[in-house]
Amino acid sequence: MNSTLGLIFIGIGLFFDLLGCLGLVRLPDIYNRLQAATKCVTAGTCSILFGVFLMMGFTAAGMKSLLCMSFLLLTAPVLAHALSRGAHRAGVKLWQGSVVDQYAEDREGEA
Repeated sequence: MNSTLGLIFIGIGLFFDLLGCLGLVRLPDIYNRLQAATKCVTAGTCSILFGVFLMMGFTAAGMKSLLCMSFLLLTAPVLAHALSRGAHRAGVKLWQGSVVDQYAEDREGEA
């Protein structure tokens, strides 16, 4: 039962990773690409790691997958925020179809 459930989680994770990779290729600017990378790839990779944990149980490999999963959940949002803020400060323009630039509006309000 655990191996079947683990394989289901791994399959879901592969699907999310595929969507994240397609988003990296298809989306128009760095900000949208970071959205795809952070959301889809984090959810997909965590699902794969959880599937490995379900298949391995409380062994060394299973505990390492839980540790990697928690590390990924803690660091991926921070990394995406730092990259997007750095890109914005470096002057990387948003896609022309973007509706709002909240960071620029917040900086104008501070000045």
